[in-house]
Amino acid sequence: MRIGSPKETKTHEYRVGLTPQSAGELAAHGHDVLIETGAGAGIGETDDAYRAAGARIVETPAELFAQAEMVVKVKEPLAPERAMLRPGQILFTYLHLAPDPEQTRELTASGAVCIAYETVTDRFGGLPLLKPMSQVAGRMSVQAGAHALEKAQGGRGVLLGGVPGVAPAKVAVIGGGVVGFNAAQMAVGLGADVTILDRSPEALERLSTHFEARAATRFSNRANLAECVAEADLVIGAVLIPGAAAPKLVTRAMLSAMKPGAVLVDVAIDQGGCFETSRPTTHAEPTYVVDGIVHYCVANMPGGVARTSTYALNAVTLPFALALADKGWRRALRDDAHLRAGLNVWDGKITCEPVAQAQGLGYVPAEDALKD
Repeated sequence: MRIGSPKETKTHEYRVGLTPQSAGELAAHGHDVLIETGAGAGIGETDDAYRAAGARIVETPAELFAQAEMVVKVKEPLAPERAMLRPGQILFTYLHLAPDPEQTRELTASGAVCIAYETVTDRFGGLPLLKPMSQVAGRMSVQAGAHALEKAQGGRGVLLGGVPGVAPAKVAVIGGGVVGFNAAQMAVGLGADVTILDRSPEALERLSTHFEARAATRFSNRANLAECVAEADLVIGAVLIPGAAAPKLVTRAMLSAMKPGAVLVDVAIDQGGCFETSRPTTHAEPTYVVDGIVHYCVANMPGGVARTSTYALNAVTLPFALALADKGWRRALRDDAHLRAGLNVWDGKITCEPVAQAQGLGYVPAEDALKD
């Protein structure tokens, strides 16, 4: 199979779909690997490194999309990339379609086979291709929030860990999954006063056992959420419903009870955000202020640490990319129900039920795509 990995075009997105090592693995399996020139520059990898691994360098994205049977990316394709997709071509990348009807419409019109990293599952019920980026984003959310709390950045001027004689900042983490756990770890490590909210008794028990007295846990209902948000210097939104739009848990009305200069970091922004006042931002302009509250809503947070993120992502995506390339997408999806869960769009149809529900569209089970 001819596999292409283009240079990412989202603002300040430096990750790349294939490292030289991953390109080399695919080439060793007899596949023709195409890399757009400069695609690896953001992670410190040169075109020569890809050539040495057995890949071919192409000069333009148009050339790559025209030749590739499967396109392996990191972020969702932007409009110019979507226009280059063709029927039957495999797209393997993060998509986050639920809050993005324009992308959904154009991917269905393309006729491409679109497999989303974020809905591939594992035998434990987890999301293995989302997990490493959730780990990165969770940890980065505390870094970003701590920076935004600085007075020069518009924040309250509060140090997360405080100093002897001065209380630490209060941090509320909404959601105790992978993002929330990693955010709490970082915040606890910096000495902050941390509270984690979740609706799952099992998650709360697990978190309480892990953190012991270093972090508090509270059941996430409206009253507890409102109280914790009002008291917090930093609120981290770490809510995920696989494939679906994130629920708006923090309303605009809640902002009026918050401390002026407090910070909201919305890690769920890829799925539409879990704060009512959230809108996507970029690494170039990461924050904005609503009602005196600083919002950090960068939609590709892990792109800020591109080398770490790319290598962590490739470690989990490569086995699936190899299966798709070695077997073809139909056989690979027939053989692996977990990879099959990643199929979001096929032949102009939506094959991910949460996406269809979020946008009021018709849904076709992924199994229907495998009958031909």
